[in-house]
Amino acid sequence: MKRIWLLFSQAVTVFVAAYFVVATLQPSWLGRGATRSGAGIALIEAPATPQSQPAAGSFSGAARKASPAVVSINTSKAVRHPRSNDPWFQFFFGDQGSQNQAGLGSGVIVSPDGYILTNNHVVEGADEIEVTLTDSRRARASVIGTDPDTDLAILKIDLDKLPVIVLGNSDQLAVGDQVLAIGNPFGVGQTVTSGIVSALGRTQLGINTFENFIQTDAAINPGNSGGALVDVNGNLMGINTAIYSRSGGSMGIGFAIPVSTARLVLDGIVKDGQVTRGWIGVEPNELSPELAETFGVKKATEGVIITGVLQDGPAAQAGMRPGDVIVRVDGKNVGNVSELLTAVAALKPGTASEFQVQRGDRMVELNISPGVRPRPQRNVRR
Repeated sequence: MKRIWLLFSQAVTVFVAAYFVVATLQPSWLGRGATRSGAGIALIEAPATPQSQPAAGSFSGAARKASPAVVSINTSKAVRHPRSNDPWFQFFFGDQGSQNQAGLGSGVIVSPDGYILTNNHVVEGADEIEVTLTDSRRARASVIGTDPDTDLAILKIDLDKLPVIVLGNSDQLAVGDQVLAIGNPFGVGQTVTSGIVSALGRTQLGINTFENFIQTDAAINPGNSGGALVDVNGNLMGINTAIYSRSGGSMGIGFAIPVSTARLVLDGIVKDGQVTRGWIGVEPNELSPELAETFGVKKATEGVIITGVLQDGPAAQAGMRPGDVIVRVDGKNVGNVSELLTAVAALKPGTASEFQVQRGDRMVELNISPGVRPRPQRNVRR
């Protein structure tokens, strides 16, 4: 009997020791969710999940795919006092010299060759441009070309093994689609914010000559300009460019240039050194009852009324007259001046396009061969 009791006590001792070791080192083996911290507090830990399986509804995959191709852009330019050359100013205040003014923005690498899309206002007038990648590499960037009419610019850097973003199809976006905004707001470092597409085709904002913005409520702040707006697959949908704000920060109304527009600008600048747009030589105005009555087109309810036609311009040569109301351009409806400018600019110069015009009480079709839109005169140092 004594031997049986001895064996029993030894077995219990071994079992208790084994239980203590397992409970301390691998409590999950015992199906226990509670553990104790060093202070002896009972805690509940979630079971470990594989990193390859993101949580439901997570945008981590899109962020990982797109973020490496989004860069920070730092600019500097020398600024002199406007009266620095005045002898009296120099007598009282001395030679103030020049001061460096710093700027901050973002950009998107769109080609393994080092081409970067960003906003024109980010690099306009800059003497030096430095690009910083997410892997901390830095490089001086050169300006390949700018397009102030759309507020886009193309930069280039010389580095190997560059991450490149995948271009999406912004024409397939719909209101309500989820999107991410990626950039470097306020210089705090790369930041990803999420939201939805709030509206499409925003025009008449007075930001650019040609406007066709994607509106989003994804937080966009100073420093995000030139950054990426991507879909849930991490594909580029637009270039973040502006916000509506009363405080200087995000108020849930941000605007991005569609990638379809950005691609046209990129191709034009890289291939031809400039963006070539159509031009017909007219003075358009918003259709109003007063103008409709003045020009005798009272039945016109939609379109853009032409109040002036340039002599010997493309429109004049095709027979367009003051008082004509342009309703359709190359099969696309136009409802305001901004839409007309955008539609005409998209036409290929030298190739005849069909314009549907209301003249008096009848509809007229004109075939106009657009010319090349004159570049605006800008006194900006490049």
